Amino acid sequence: MTTRTMISSWGPPASPDKYQVDGDRVIPGFAKLGPSDTPKLAESSAKYRVLPSHWSGNMKPFLWTALFILCATLGHTQELSEIIQRSYDNAEGISNVATMKMSIIRPDWQREIVMRSWNKTDEFSLVLITEPAREKGMAFLKRGKEMWNWQPSIDRVIKLPPSMMSQSWMGSDFTNDDLIQQSSIVDDFVYELIGEERVEDRECWIIKLVPKEETAVVWGKIHMWVDKQDYIQLKTEFYDEDDYLFNTMLGKNIKQVGSKTIPTRMEVLPEDEPDNKTIIEYLDIAFDVPLEENFFSVQNMKRIRQ
Repeated sequence: MTTRTMISSWGPPASPDKYQVDGDRVIPGFAKLGPSDTPKLAESSAKYRVLPSHWSGNMKPFLWTALFILCATLGHTQELSEIIQRSYDNAEGISNVATMKMSIIRPDWQREIVMRSWNKTDEFSLVLITEPAREKGMAFLKRGKEMWNWQPSIDRVIKLPPSMMSQSWMGSDFTNDDLIQQSSIVDDFVYELIGEERVEDRECWIIKLVPKEETAVVWGKIHMWVDKQDYIQLKTEFYDEDDYLFNTMLGKNIKQVGSKTIPTRMEVLPEDEPDNKTIIEYLDIAFDVPLEENFFSVQNMKRIRQ
């Protein structure tokens, strides 16, 4: 006599005409298997599938093992998201105000730009150019996913479209997205631990960040080396959508700034132009400075002064 057993705690009963295999027992979420096969999980959206009856006696250990692996995977993902969040909090704080010098280095020339920046979480950012004289007063504003550029020489505000996020910022090796951070490493990516390595004499996790499908970002993936002790982003590799390494950013000159330990010098090295380099150095920075959201407005961008 054929036995058909339904494990009802997994879901609602299925009608008998959906499984017509004699000698097999039915369990949801598993694929149809032969007597010599090993059970495998079916896709989560599958309906009730058939499992051979000779597996029924050993299902509890198998299910507990599967549940343990699932929980361990979810816990690991949660841990990686916390590492990324802490690395961001260490670098940015709740808010910060900084003065920076950017050096653009090319084989036959070099130029420097000094700027003042105001940042609040990863939603608001304002950057004002203070040197050289010909670009003084130029400003860039980010609110959420939107970005504007104020050019006082022509008295014009330009809203930058997403297509411009991958373009060079001020002729440097940084992109518009690098400067304003239109995409959020905390919210717009999924993470995977791919290794460990020592950088700047510090033990680091190597974490791969892949953009979520619904997110429009510049990079196809990012590899990030995060220091295990202070959660410092010591090295970051940026890849395009064809999996080609575009550039590498290095964090150097680690210093204590208030309660935070941060790199005070960032170097960007383009992969296909080894003689080029862009360096950003903090001249001063203060964390957790009170900043209201209305400070980050187009009107304020046009009148902000150092």
